Order: sequence, then structure tokens, then C-alpha cells
Amino acid sequence: MNRLSCRCHRPIRLFCLMLITVMFIACSSVRNRGEKPGRIPETVLGLTPSADNPRNSEGDFITLKDGRILFVYSHYTAGTGGDHDPAFLAGRYSHDGGMSWTTEDVIVVENEGGMNVMSVSLLRLQNGEIALFYLRKNSTEDCIPMMRISKDEARTWSDPIPCITDRKGYFVLNNDRVVQLKDGRLLMPVALHNVPGGKWENRAALYCYHSDDNGRTWHASSQVPNSGETITQEPGVIEMKDGRIMMYIRASGGLQQLSYSSDRGETWSHIEPGNIPSPLSPATIEKVPESGDWILVWNNNDGTNPGTANKRTPLTVAISKDEGQTWERVKNIHDDPDGWYCYTAIHFVDNKHLLLSYCAGSQSRKTELAVTVNTLLPLKWIYE
Repeated sequence: MNRLSCRCHRPIRLFCLMLITVMFIACSSVRNRGEKPGRIPETVLGLTPSADNPRNSEGDFITLKDGRILFVYSHYTAGTGGDHDPAFLAGRYSHDGGMSWTTEDVIVVENEGGMNVMSVSLLRLQNGEIALFYLRKNSTEDCIPMMRISKDEARTWSDPIPCITDRKGYFVLNNDRVVQLKDGRLLMPVALHNVPGGKWENRAALYCYHSDDNGRTWHASSQVPNSGETITQEPGVIEMKDGRIMMYIRASGGLQQLSYSSDRGETWSHIEPGNIPSPLSPATIEKVPESGDWILVWNNNDGTNPGTANKRTPLTVAISKDEGQTWERVKNIHDDPDGWYCYTAIHFVDNKHLLLSYCAGSQSRKTELAVTVNTLLPLKWIYE
């Protein structure tokens, strides 16, 4: 009787177990469907051109001590929005962590150049002051990075300090490029394209100027070695855990090029191809403050698609947990084949979000560098 009873209950127990399993899976599926992954929100600031403002581009962010965020960018005032047209540095403020922005520009730096002032880097120095870097462009033979200091949270700025005094020429310093090492040294990677009386060269000579006195004086590194024909432009730098500095370089050949320094930016290794597929377009790499992971924003375009080969699209983000040896969580922020995305600035708002600024124009409408967009990205979405 007992044995028969056991035989009869075994299928019942098995059925109950299967039913519980199905219910668990069903409940889990419902729960998963109900969890909405982080999404990119709508644009929080769009700066589009107008008749007397043909271009807005190449800006950067700084968080002020009262919690506001200041965004300073290159505001063009005449011409067609070409690199040499008149421009001043304009500012907008956010009072709510980057979700909304003031609607009127404030003038941060008047156009003090023969052509313009442009291409902003903002940096909170270790002494608490704010450093503002930008290019003062007088001619196609005279373009020098300048630095101003604010001791009162960007209300006023010091007189400009030229960051390159050992040679003359046309130097390019991208926006959001100046860094301060753990030991306090400032590094400013630049590309030299022309010298007085010379000829413009797309294949720029790369240097990394450094300062050990919070920007009062600057000194040049040795030139980054490049014995081949690879075009190199618009470098950026990032400090590694072992103290080395990695330089990543806009380059021809379908990949970002890399160079390394073991002496705090004084000398550099010969360039070498990295593992970041890219058209001739700049990338930006910065560290996530909490984890130390690296975030990369760039055009993930290896040229194999004929429709977008050599175009600055898509705009892609990725994470590295091993200082650039491998990249994961690769996802597109924008993938419009007509888009033109470049000159990014990354700014961490809190432990959950980052602000991203970039040019976001159209190839067909010829507005490639004319439109600047600021987007607030959830870190959760980036890491999903």
C-alpha cells in the first residue's frame, strides 16, 4: 500500500515541481520585461547655427563649487563657419546637473585673435583653481594655446598666459585635452602643422608640453617619433596605473595610433597602431572616477562599409577595464550615416551620469561642424 502510494504521488510531485519551475520562469520573465534598461535621454542642449552664428563647436565642461555646471564653447560670429572665421568663447550654465541650460550666452573670452579664439579645455587644478585653455589664432602660421586662471569660480579670469614660447607656428590643441597627473604635472598634447614661412603639413609634428607650476611656465617634450608616412594629428593623453602616459592619436590608416611615455611626458615611443578602428578623426578617452575604468568615445568605423568609409559616423562609446588592451560594452550613441560626429568632451556629473558634448552636423546639409549637442548619458546604459 505504501509502495503503491509512493508510486502514485511521484508523478504528482514531479508535476508540481514542473509547475513551480514554469511559474518561476514566467515570474522572472515578467520581472525582466518590467525592468527598463537605461536609455539615452533627449538632447539637453542643442546649439544650432543662425545667420550671425554660423557655427558652434569644440567646448568643455566644469562643475563649480556651488553645484552649477559651466559649458564653454567656440561661438562663431561671421563667415561660413570655417576654422579661421571669427569666434569668441561663450558660456552656458546648468543648475540641475546638466538636464537644462541657460538660453543666453555669456562672453567668457572676447575674440582676441587675429582670426579667432576656439577649442576649449577646462580643468579643476589640484590647488582648487580653474584653468581655461583655448587656441588664440592669428593666422595660418600663428596659432598658440593660451591659459587663463580663475580663483573665484569662473566669475573672473586672469590675463592669458601663452603655453608655447619656445617656437612659433600653428599648433592644434583639441577641446577637453589638458590633464593633470597625480603628481601635479600638467600635460598638454599638441600638433604642429605649420611654421612662419613654411608650408602647411597635414602630417603634424606631435609634442606634449608640460608644466610643474600650475601653468605659469611650460616646457616641450621631444617630438613623438614617426618615421613612416602615417598622418598624425590631434593627440590626447591619459595617465596609466604604472605611471606611464599613453598618447592616442588621430591618424590615417584606419586605426588610432598610440605612443607611450615612461618619464611623465618628456619623451615618447615611436607611434604604433592601436586597437581602435577609426577614420581620420579624433577620439576621447577618460577615466570613470569611481572605478578607474576607461571610457572611449569615437567613430567606430573601420572603412569596410562603402557608404560610410572615411566618414565621422557612427558615434560610439566603449569601456575598457584593462587600460585599453581590450574594449567592451561597445554601443552606438548615434548611427545616422548622414551624421558627422566629432570633437567630444566628457564630463562626469555624479556616480550615475556623464555629460557628453560633440559636433553633430549633417553631411548632406554641410553642417558637419556647425551644430553642437550636449547629451546626458546614464552610466548604467553605457555598462549594459
